[in-house]
Amino acid sequence: MEDIKKALEEQIKALEYELTTELPAEIKRAVALGDLSENAEYHMAKQRQVFVNARLGQLKKRMGELAMVNLENIPRDRTGFGSTIVVFDSTKDEQITYKLVTSEESDVAKGLISTTSPIGRALLGKEVGDTATVVTPNGKRELEILKLYTIHDPVPAEK
Repeated sequence: MEDIKKALEEQIKALEYELTTELPAEIKRAVALGDLSENAEYHMAKQRQVFVNARLGQLKKRMGELAMVNLENIPRDRTGFGSTIVVFDSTKDEQITYKLVTSEESDVAKGLISTTSPIGRALLGKEVGDTATVVTPNGKRELEILKLYTIHDPVPAEK
């Protein structure tokens, strides 16, 4: 969780620098070129300024949300944020390991599934032995929970 917060802080710092230092200088240079109605540099800089402001708002909101996460409230007997889950996918006839993470950390190729993704939402709150049904563009997938390690449990090293 600290890694995510640090990455968000770095993004916020970089965008704030761009907003307060780089973009004003760019706008000033563009204004010096004259006629603003046909000044592409000026319009691009102003558009970038609007985008950076919006992105900063999103990142600061996300930081606030993460600051409110209390790891002690995450269940110890059911799947939740930080859980590593071994499932049997009957559709693919294979065993798969997923870890439920934030959207910033998700990487499907590495088995890091966001808690807000369809698979993540289907797995939340499940216990060993439960079956989660995931609706995908290719149809329904049934995932049976075989093993569960919550954020509070040590996950055994893979062999």
